[in-house]
Amino acid sequence: MKEKLRFSGLDVHAETIAVAEPEGEVRSLGTIPNRAESIRKLIKKLGPADKLRACYEAGPTGYVVYWQLAELGVECEVVAPTLVPVKAGDRVKTDRRDAEKLARCYRSGDLTAVWVPDGGSEALRDLVRAREAAKQDQTRARHRLSKFLLRSGQRPSTGVRPWTRPYLIRVAQLRFTQIAQESTRQDYLHEVEHMRERVARLEQAIMEAVSWHRRRCNKSLTIYKHCAVLQISRL
Repeated sequence: MKEKLRFSGLDVHAETIAVAEPEGEVRSLGTIPNRAESIRKLIKKLGPADKLRACYEAGPTGYVVYWQLAELGVECEVVAPTLVPVKAGDRVKTDRRDAEKLARCYRSGDLTAVWVPDGGSEALRDLVRAREAAKQDQTRARHRLSKFLLRSGQRPSTGVRPWTRPYLIRVAQLRFTQIAQESTRQDYLHEVEHMRERVARLEQAIMEAVSWHRRRCNKSLTIYKHCAVLQISRL
C-alpha cells in the first residue's frame, strides 16, 4: 500500500517551534525547542522523511530551519506571511493556532512559497544588509557634524561640495577656542571618517564575494541577482 504524504505546519520563533498536522481534523503536535537536535527527533517521530512536507512563514529567523529540514530529507517550503489566507473575524493569534492554520492551508494548496536562497546567497545578502546599515550610520554621523557646524556659525566655503575631500580637510583645519567644542568637532569628524572607511570596506567585501561566487558558480542567473543587489545598494 502506498504511504500517503504527511503535511506539517510550523510556527517558527527564535526559541520554539509549534507543530501541527492536518490528519483528518487539524491537530497540534505541541511545541519543541528551536534546536537542530529537537527538529531531528521530531522528523524521526513523524515518519519517513521522504513522505513529509513542511512549511513555515518567512520571518526574522531566516532559513535555518529550511536548511536543517532539507538536510534531513524533508521537503519544506517557506511561505509569504502576507499571502496566508485570513478568515474574517479571526483575530486570536497563538503559536498553536498559527501552526494549525499553516498546516490546513498547506494541505489545501492555499499558500504561496517564496524563493529560498542557499547558504552562499544568504551570506551575500547579509553582507549587503551590513553595508546598508553602515550607510545609514554614515548619514547620521554626517548630520551630527553638519548640525554642530551650523550651530557654531561655521559655513562651508563657496563652491565646496559637502563631504568631498576639500570639505573634510577644511573641517579638520577648524579650531575652536572652547575646549568642549573642539573635542566635539574632533569626535564628530572622526566618526564621519570612520563611517566612510567602514562603507568602503564593506563595498570591497561585496565585490570580492561576488567575484568568488562567479568563480565557484556557473549559474548566471544567481550571479545576476547578486550583481543587481549590489547595484541597488549603491543607489
